[in-house]
Amino acid sequence: MPPAKKRVRTYDPVKIRAAVLAQFGNVRQGVDSLTPGQLALPTGLGDWSVRELVAHIGTALGAVGVLLGRPEPARQDGTLLDWPSAIHADSPAIAAYAHELAERTPDLAAHLADTERHFTALLAGHPGTRLLDTSAGALPLADYLVTRTVELVVHTDDLNRAVPGLDIPFDRQALAACTRLLADTLAVKAPGASTEVRIPPYAVVQCVEGPRHTRGTPPNVVETDPLTWIRLAAGRTEWKAAVEDAKVSASGERADLGALLPLMS
Repeated sequence: MPPAKKRVRTYDPVKIRAAVLAQFGNVRQGVDSLTPGQLALPTGLGDWSVRELVAHIGTALGAVGVLLGRPEPARQDGTLLDWPSAIHADSPAIAAYAHELAERTPDLAAHLADTERHFTALLAGHPGTRLLDTSAGALPLADYLVTRTVELVVHTDDLNRAVPGLDIPFDRQALAACTRLLADTLAVKAPGASTEVRIPPYAVVQCVEGPRHTRGTPPNVVETDPLTWIRLAAGRTEWKAAVEDAKVSASGERADLGALLPLMS
């Protein structure tokens, strides 16, 4: 009997839109409190300062306007799970634009507020079915907005780690969507059912080729928390270090995911 086809996860577009706006609002409020000295701090992301990281976070929403300004593709030819690996090709251009934007934007708080207003107006005028010409192919707007939760959650964590005591909160729905999208990306990258990856309370996926378990505790189990998982998937934390620091529990001969991570590369 052939293996059962895995069900494709769907997302509530209303909740995703709310989550994107909520997380962006959290960032905007956090940025309002940053001093010039804090904006000059390094982030550990290449040569980006906090100022450049904040400028880049604005493009998480600004990109939607750019894509809506392009002609609509004739048909969808990409999938949501193509996006995490596709963005790596854009990294040099993204970095260059972040530097340029930071230099010409003296008031980052005002910039983020303007970006939020423009984004909100755009969402009111376009249905989720509108196709966008993205780096992962033509995707519906509703799907592309799920990727915005990844951008915002990953970079919120980057900001919190760069600025001691900043502690920008994570919107629960944004954190959940980010966690689930990256977990599903792993399952596509390493298809199979020999290893169960648990990221409570948001996701459980099976992956990696090998013997399939049908009942009871699977022979290969990986478990971690959402932020550790996101850091692993985004390349902020190495697998070996996370295991050694007890941030990840991995049992079984097929539970080593080090060769599969990061996913956003």
